[in-house]
Amino acid sequence: MRSTVFYQKWIEVKSMLKGKTVVLGVSGSIAAYKIAGLASSLVKLGADVHVIMTKNATNFIHPTTFETLTGNKCMVDTFDRNFQFNISHVSLASRADVMLVAPASANVIGKMAFGIADDMLTTTAMAMTCPVLISPAMNVNMFHNPILQDNLKRLESYGRIIIPPDNGYLACGVTGDGKMPSEEVLLDYILREIGCEKDLKGKKVLVTAGPTREALDPVRFLTNHSTGKMGYAIARQAMLRGAEVTLVSGPVGLVPPRFVKVVPVVSAGEMYQAVTECWEDQDIIIKAAAVADYCPAQVRDEKIKKKDGDLSIELKRTTDILGWLGTHKKEHQVLCGFSMETENVEENSKAKLEKKKADMIAANCLKEAGAGFGTETNHLLLISDAGIRDLPMMTKAEAADELLSALNLLLKKKNSGKGGTEI
Repeated sequence: MRSTVFYQKWIEVKSMLKGKTVVLGVSGSIAAYKIAGLASSLVKLGADVHVIMTKNATNFIHPTTFETLTGNKCMVDTFDRNFQFNISHVSLASRADVMLVAPASANVIGKMAFGIADDMLTTTAMAMTCPVLISPAMNVNMFHNPILQDNLKRLESYGRIIIPPDNGYLACGVTGDGKMPSEEVLLDYILREIGCEKDLKGKKVLVTAGPTREALDPVRFLTNHSTGKMGYAIARQAMLRGAEVTLVSGPVGLVPPRFVKVVPVVSAGEMYQAVTECWEDQDIIIKAAAVADYCPAQVRDEKIKKKDGDLSIELKRTTDILGWLGTHKKEHQVLCGFSMETENVEENSKAKLEKKKADMIAANCLKEAGAGFGTETNHLLLISDAGIRDLPMMTKAEAADELLSALNLLLKKKNSGKGGTEI
């Protein structure tokens, strides 16, 4: 599906971790340097970040680094007198929203698995009642040692969340499993736990995103300028809010959001097939993809050679996926389509809402700066039978959140038998 994939630097909803307390436990590993970047990212998102280090970890990165980044004292010694009048490990554990131990050495993993609490990190981990994430980082042979694997399984049986290590070049000079994932991956694990209220937990959300490509011959195809950024932002925010998300994606240059089931497609026909195979048990369906309305009536087996004069290409209609969903929609489902217009945005989108039998149309104007293809922002009009809600220009993550909230409200009203609510 993708010939080239670029890392998508997600633009988070501003201050999404405001009021949240994150505890980072750092043990002795060269990968400890990555946690400085993670701590900085968490602070930028509004989190109150506290770092606990083992004494071995201080050989790889100095506590002053974390104190500078977080504004909080970095704890190493269990009996630090600067924390007098306060049982620091209990106090911190009682207000923590999540704890991440990364890098987690084999030694620390073994201690945590058997309840050994002989330093500030393991003592605090023992007192935690919030989610605890563990990111192993070590030599490949240590990681695959059956003792270490049993310890990880033991921790999982106690509800601890294990972040699988990457396969790559390790500090010991060999290549294999045991490399700690990047700070972006670790951040996503934290955000999945505490980034948003889980108001969509238990719900299934289907999102389509990106363009489709309609082949002319083995070389050429018809397509559009969609980048998939809006659909991917919707899928990611739905995941962060607890939904089970399926993302049917046309060919784009984005890395899919983690913890989302991705179904890659190329053509409008393939997207129709993928959607019709999984639509029936979904609660919310959001058609954000820019699907081709027409495709070549004939696809040549060989490249069309250039000749003198003009070339005419006969086109035929593709299947109207949104229209099909509107016709087959279940009583418990909410269906949202997107409308990218260049003129008469409200009128055309209202007509689309009625014609496609959708519950909502999210409309925007291609000609408006910041609201077209490939931008990091969007200006949406949310149109339903209840009226029109004009969202201001905002990041696509923020727009995705507003859209999901409106659709969740429609879903609640529909399933409670009450319709016609404000959006």
